[in-house]
Amino acid sequence: MLGDDLQIRAFLGKHVSTSNEFQDSHLSDPNLSWLPGILKDFILPAGLPGSVSDDYLQYMLLQFPTNVTGWICHTLVTSSLLKAVGVGSFSGTSAAASAAAIRWVSKDGIGAVGRLFIGGRFGNLFDDDPKQWRMYADFIGSAGSIFDLTTQVYPAYFLPLASLGNLAKAVARGLKDPSFRVIQNHFAISGNLGEVAAKEEVWEVTAQLLGLYLGILILDTPDLVKSYPVLVSTWGSMRLLHLWLRYLSLSALRFNTINLKRARVLVKSHVLHSRVPGCNECNREENILSWQRFIRPRIIFGVAMEEILGGGRSISMLRTLLRIYAREKYILMVNQQRKDFEVFVSFKAGATSISVLRSVWQTYWLHENLNVSENIFDQLVKSLSEMDDRFKEFIQQLDNAGWDTHQINLRVPKEISIDECHV
Repeated sequence: MLGDDLQIRAFLGKHVSTSNEFQDSHLSDPNLSWLPGILKDFILPAGLPGSVSDDYLQYMLLQFPTNVTGWICHTLVTSSLLKAVGVGSFSGTSAAASAAAIRWVSKDGIGAVGRLFIGGRFGNLFDDDPKQWRMYADFIGSAGSIFDLTTQVYPAYFLPLASLGNLAKAVARGLKDPSFRVIQNHFAISGNLGEVAAKEEVWEVTAQLLGLYLGILILDTPDLVKSYPVLVSTWGSMRLLHLWLRYLSLSALRFNTINLKRARVLVKSHVLHSRVPGCNECNREENILSWQRFIRPRIIFGVAMEEILGGGRSISMLRTLLRIYAREKYILMVNQQRKDFEVFVSFKAGATSISVLRSVWQTYWLHENLNVSENIFDQLVKSLSEMDDRFKEFIQQLDNAGWDTHQINLRVPKEISIDECHV
């Protein structure tokens, strides 16, 4: 708290995720007249393509081989786990069977902690960037499978290795399931979420059966069963194919909601070219894998006022910033201690997702127009003036390009808020 001028407190920004109709797609209505009616009704939602978003079919066609390769990998990993617990090497006694069962079940109990942790701690992440977290889920699941594969080499350490593997895969599932629910909600543009989920199950089970069948064929190859290096290399090749297919399927998605990554693409285009890209163009440009901390220009949200003021308690600087941002629900300051461009943003009580979007727009304008030789406060004022002149046009262009401006997934950080008092 800085004198009587500010009262800093924690608050939780509210966020509501809904599904809206997707527009501006390059994909034409798929011609499925060759598909038998019975099969079409069995695997696809009724009324397709009008009952789902335009990217649904392309995603599902890529998702199918992704799931097949995933189940092949699962089959190969399971063979290592079974050998590690003694199946095929123990004598046929009931004691041997019990020992194997105990070791097998123990790993499941330890691994379940991962899903509990993810659901409780990171539940608010998935609405903002489901594509990223669905991809990360596969990376983490792959790491878990590596632990499982090593149990065959170190059977004496089966429990810790298999437990670590199960923990990683449980974390992956904790990331995967909520992310895919958001994706399913995106598909169900006519309120048919239940049918979309049911048909996805048909695709998933079919892929599972095919993947298990191919995995069994691979394991039935004598040379592969006897050679652990060949088994590992086969799994590695299949896993890389699986990850590549997953990336392709997620890249096919075309969200018309605005998260932080897409907001950066939209704002940059508007600041530089006075236009915003459509949903297809922006989603193609969005980097699924990147972390926000590595995207430039760097924006740090939820910064305490003490840090914005440079660690000092300058009342004059504080009064100046409050005056400059009197009409905004945030305070933005360029970090003058770093050579590369970086901004700090602290939000006032009552800030919304539009406040976050305005701070992103101001950041990109400053990034393109900042003059280090000029007074920083004068440039802040100029950036706000430019934003006042152009932001309404920016929102209008978003509407015209098919973006859902009523669902802006830009969460106000809960760590810090500012209540302004009389200065």
